[in-house]
Amino acid sequence: MNLQKLYSYTRRAIQQYDLIQAHDRIAIGISGGKDSLTLLYALAGLRRFYPTPFELEAITVDLGFDMDFTAISDLCHTLDVNYTIVQTEIAQIVSRRATDSYSCSLCAKLRKGALNQQAQALHCNKIAYAHHMDDVVDTFILSLNYESRLYSFSPYTYLEQTGLTLIRPLISISEYEILSFVRKYQLPIVENLCPADGATTRTHAHTFLEELYHKDPTLRKRLFTAIENSDIQDWQIARNRSKTPKSPTHSHKQPGGYDE
Repeated sequence: MNLQKLYSYTRRAIQQYDLIQAHDRIAIGISGGKDSLTLLYALAGLRRFYPTPFELEAITVDLGFDMDFTAISDLCHTLDVNYTIVQTEIAQIVSRRATDSYSCSLCAKLRKGALNQQAQALHCNKIAYAHHMDDVVDTFILSLNYESRLYSFSPYTYLEQTGLTLIRPLISISEYEILSFVRKYQLPIVENLCPADGATTRTHAHTFLEELYHKDPTLRKRLFTAIENSDIQDWQIARNRSKTPKSPTHSHKQPGGYDE
């Protein structure tokens, strides 16, 4: 995937689901992984020519795994995006907890809290998450398997408790396309030093789905389209916004551990 195609996909999602309004101040959560860096590139580029003006802040929540974010800082400087690193002791807190699944859920909750707090301190009204098409389908399978319910996050979620709106501009892009973009433009990926990386329930669900995609390459898109057109409440709200753009008027509790 080249840069123009990334802009096209991202812009289409923003316009389809009315994700950005004039003078929004948007925080991008930067983990250092391929997805968040692709989102940074997309929004930093669109900001230059998008007809609706908006501002960006890049935020990394440092969990305390001694990861080096110097390359991310340099990239943000090149893209003219202010960059903030929030120092935390989340890694130490989580390591003292019991089960792996509980630890991952607790880590996600603490990380989101730190990101939200910093976004508010920087006077942002929105946070952009780098979730893509595969994340949507993975979450649907996890919710079905572990919670016995039909759920997956949508492009837009308003959090009444914080007054922040979550947007997901990469939601119609597959992980494969993001990987190709990262390789083509040699983005400075920061290795994730979390010991649970690659061994979570989400990873297992993704591996299972990849086996199915290998047998039927069209399955990923068909599953996503089924979720997109489903009766899941968040997607109904997103579809309504696409028909009648408006300011956020509904409340939503932030989802749990499968929203990562």
